[in-house]
Amino acid sequence: MARIVLVEDDETLQLTIRYNLERAGHEVIALSDGEAALQQSPVLQPDLVILDVMLPGLDGFEVCRRLREQSTVPILILTARDDEIDRVLGLELGADDYLTKPFSMRELVARVKALLRRRELLVRELAREPAAGAIVTVGPLRIDLSQRRVWRGSHEVTLKPREFDLLVYLARHHERVCRSEEILRAVWGYESYGDHRTLAVHVHGLREKLEDDPRHPRLIETVRGVGYRLTVRHLQATAP
Repeated sequence: MARIVLVEDDETLQLTIRYNLERAGHEVIALSDGEAALQQSPVLQPDLVILDVMLPGLDGFEVCRRLREQSTVPILILTARDDEIDRVLGLELGADDYLTKPFSMRELVARVKALLRRRELLVRELAREPAAGAIVTVGPLRIDLSQRRVWRGSHEVTLKPREFDLLVYLARHHERVCRSEEILRAVWGYESYGDHRTLAVHVHGLREKLEDDPRHPRLIETVRGVGYRLTVRHLQATAP
């Protein structure tokens, strides 16, 4: 059973979500505003936060930003806005996934299950790593798995939790094309709902932080219609 904090001010939707998640075996703490979420999350130590964007007072974007500053807890945002910019903003602020209203309870429960499964797998993986010295090196990148820190050359790069997980997966399979569905399954815990924008936003975030020119990426390549590849071939070809 997981402890889930649900932040939703629509009482009917809040009750419906809570009922379905409790039926799935989870403990649900329902809140109606962002201030309460920020105050209670450190005390409650949830396994997952479900966060509506349109909240009274602090909106969900600001709550997401502040939560991410203090915790790596998975965050699923709910938005009634259909504009892509709003979905992208939530992901860039550190959300792990999003759902656009209206959505089915079946899909919500499936997304929750996937995020929780991925969190459990990550905890197990980190528990198997040695306390120090777990380093993955690919070209100019050095990734400390136990400390969740990344350097490009001598410069340390700050990544969001899911950006880090994505980079680790690509690095462990460098020079190989990783299919989008494969990455979603490994990093997010589900294959695909026909929407790869979550993955694309996180790839964009990595490029902004790791590429010399994010508009013309040479480290993280897009293989059209297939997926992505982390490669250092082009960097080595131009090295003095």
